[in-house]
Amino acid sequence: MIFTETRLKGAYVIDIEPIEDKRGFFARSFCRQEFEGQGLVSCFVQCNISFNHKRGTLRGLHYQASPHEETKLVSCTAGSLYDVIVDLRPASPTYCQWVTVELTAENHRLLYIPRGVAHGFQTLKDNSVVYYQMSEFYHPECARGVRWDDPAFMISWPITNPIISDKDKLYSYCRTVENQQL
Repeated sequence: MIFTETRLKGAYVIDIEPIEDKRGFFARSFCRQEFEGQGLVSCFVQCNISFNHKRGTLRGLHYQASPHEETKLVSCTAGSLYDVIVDLRPASPTYCQWVTVELTAENHRLLYIPRGVAHGFQTLKDNSVVYYQMSEFYHPECARGVRWDDPAFMISWPITNPIISDKDKLYSYCRTVENQQL
């Protein structure tokens, strides 16, 4: 696996290294030793799948607050995503900065998202599937989010007029993040 740190400290794009032959290819998408060698979380306790019917579906920006902050390992197993992460760590030099990565079923990329970093995505194709590995169990009392259209971030989402849940529409803007107990 090839680990490339993004400009957000501790967040990585992970590319597989396929071994190909006439049948197709084989590649590792996770190896505890390699993750630990990079200083990354290597224990995942929960896996989730998000199926999205329509192109333009936007989910996020989500994170889980203390004491159950979570690290995520995200990939796209069908379709295509515009994946976005936002640094919500107040002490970070990249606080409120964001990074995008296109995750597709074809490029097999993974995105490693450290705790304290919010995550969201917009589907670029119908019937897109997102696969998450989580370092913490879900605790609804710690579930948080910030607005996908927050002017503090000015994220350039590729599809205007997204399909978005009422819950995601009601999240606060960044100025209240520090008061939400990261």
